[in-house]
Amino acid sequence: MGEKRELPLWRSMLFVPAIARKFVEGAPKRGADAIILDLEDSVPSAEKPRARSVLQEAAEIAAAGGADIVVRINRPLRLAIPDIEAAISARVTALALPKIESASHVQLLAEVAAEIETERGLAEGHTRFLAMVETAAAFFRLEEIAGAHPRVVAMTLGAEDFATSVGMVPEAEGLFFPKQQMVIAARAGGIMPMGFVGSIAEFRDLDAFRATIRRSRRLGFVGAPCIHPSQVPILNQEFAPSAEEVAHAERVVAAYEKATVDGVGAIQIDGRMVDVPIVERARALLARRRAIAAREAARET
Repeated sequence: MGEKRELPLWRSMLFVPAIARKFVEGAPKRGADAIILDLEDSVPSAEKPRARSVLQEAAEIAAAGGADIVVRINRPLRLAIPDIEAAISARVTALALPKIESASHVQLLAEVAAEIETERGLAEGHTRFLAMVETAAAFFRLEEIAGAHPRVVAMTLGAEDFATSVGMVPEAEGLFFPKQQMVIAARAGGIMPMGFVGSIAEFRDLDAFRATIRRSRRLGFVGAPCIHPSQVPILNQEFAPSAEEVAHAERVVAAYEKATVDGVGAIQIDGRMVDVPIVERARALLARRRAIAAREAARET
């Protein structure tokens, strides 16, 4: 199990091109837990210098609604270094690192981040990492990537790029196994498994999207990036405990704590046995509900 670290709450992470002023200005109104200001795929090569130049202004605008600001950098090192230089600041919570290939790749970027943080008077480790695994070769290093550095707090398996690398269609049937392996590797590393069993490119059928997210949460995912604002409320709802789940968890914890005082190790609720693993899940669910309530309260102030 990876070392215990404080993890952010990212049910929804909305992609916004850093150079698209209209979208940047609209982002704070969408209710996403995090906004990913993109320097990579949504920014043409000729526009990347301009994207870096407006990045901090975009971060300030996008953060107005209380969302964490994440910056997706580019993969080639010659582009990644100036991206990191442009991104690291008190306003930016994390970097999304595309096409991560190994633990050493993460560690190299962490070294760069540490130097810049020191130069700018930021605490070392201020900038977290979302590791994005997108190739067949990197798939076999999921576990080492998850545990590569304390900055890594989350990991995704990019459906489109991964499917292209493997030579398959990015459909749920083929993605189930690699996505579930990513969840297990992330959990083993003590970080958040992000995403869902499906393609991020599919966003028009919101009912199907909701069903996909609901299933993915049951498989262990805790949040996901998205490319359209209409997906944000679905992610926020489906990656949060329902009122019924909260009520059941409260009953489980209360009953177990009473049983413990009475010297009983296992109890029954609604005809099902309740022991330590079930109680731990209930406590984790209640802790997540408290974190969501705190974020929503902060957003309203």
